[in-house]
Amino acid sequence: MTGQGDRPVAPLRGIAFDFDGVILESGSIKQRAFLDLFADRPDLRPRVLAHHRQNLGVSRYDKLAWIHRELLGQPLSPAQLAEQGRRYSSLVLEQVLACPLVPGAEELLRQLAGRLLCFVVSATPQEELELIVARRGLGGYFRELRGAPGAKADILGDLMRRHGLAPDELVMVGDGLSDYQAARQAGVEFVLRHTAEQEELFREVEVPRVRDMTELGRWIESRLETGAAQPAGAGDGARAS
Repeated sequence: MTGQGDRPVAPLRGIAFDFDGVILESGSIKQRAFLDLFADRPDLRPRVLAHHRQNLGVSRYDKLAWIHRELLGQPLSPAQLAEQGRRYSSLVLEQVLACPLVPGAEELLRQLAGRLLCFVVSATPQEELELIVARRGLGGYFRELRGAPGAKADILGDLMRRHGLAPDELVMVGDGLSDYQAARQAGVEFVLRHTAEQEELFREVEVPRVRDMTELGRWIESRLETGAAQPAGAGDGARAS
């Protein structure tokens, strides 16, 4: 079948999911943690909050380094930055382990099992990401889990190379501008998990939008109608453990 105009639509073979705010409803937990870390500076709260929202999907270490350098005028040494990261993790981990999934997330992952290659591409540190996914019982749904460090665009490129995916066979699902920018840089389609917090940032961005993973499931089925999806076993690469 054909898509827009006479351009053939490639079969959809893979989905790369951001994690916080896409699989888990953990976005507000991480937002509060940034505010709590700087609770002794209430004057900075609006700018800390704005920077966090504008950089959803960016490593916590990059955001912490920016806040200390640009807002506090106190650049952090690597050891100090690592300590700030540990403080942040202590504020969020147990809450993330207990928070609900985005509506429809597990049903969608079951629906896609054996049909498409599913990946997580997150700014959460790798070890923490693997722990959370395992503790939440979600590991069996994903071919690979990819967290920080590593730029998301580079990770998408690496996944495509190793799993034999063309850019138009992969879709990135995210809730932040950094997810959208990574998808554009990697040349893959982007779908926004739309929330009120991101309304202003994405006002001028024309992309497919879904409110939850149930809506994403309908979007995927519509996308699959334009080309036959290949089995999820196609391509190379080991399943994440």
